[in-house]
Amino acid sequence: MIPTLHVEIGTTTDHSDLEDSLAALDVGEDVDLQPATLSIENLETFGQIFRPSNLELLEAIVENDPSSIRELAQIVGRHLPEVTNNINELVDYGLVELERDGRAKRPVVWYDEIDVDIRLDHHSTDIAHA
Repeated sequence: MIPTLHVEIGTTTDHSDLEDSLAALDVGEDVDLQPATLSIENLETFGQIFRPSNLELLEAIVENDPSSIRELAQIVGRHLPEVTNNINELVDYGLVELERDGRAKRPVVWYDEIDVDIRLDHHSTDIAHA
C-alpha cells in the first residue's frame, strides 16, 4: 500500500497525528495503515504550503532520494538558499524530515501520495452567521 498523507482544510491546525506517525517511523515501528492527517486552517495557508515550488521539491525528493539539500537544489535547478528556505517551511509543517548524513542534511518524505479534503460549506456557514 502506498503511504498517504491526508490533508484537511478548514479545521484546527493539529500536527500531533502526523508527528506521532513520523516518530513511530523513526524508531522502526509499524505505522497504522490509516493515513496520517495534517490539518490546515484555511485555503490561503494550504496555497502557501503546497505552492508549485514546494510540490516540485516534494516530487524531486520522492523520485530522486537526494543525499542533501544541496543535491536537491541541483536536481530542481534552483538556488540553494531558496531551496533551504522552502525545505525548512516543509519541515515546520511535518511534510519533510531532515536526516543527518555527516555534515549534510538529507531531506526525506515518507509518503508517496497526498489526499486533500476541502470543506466548501465551512465558509458559507461563517457568512450566514456574520
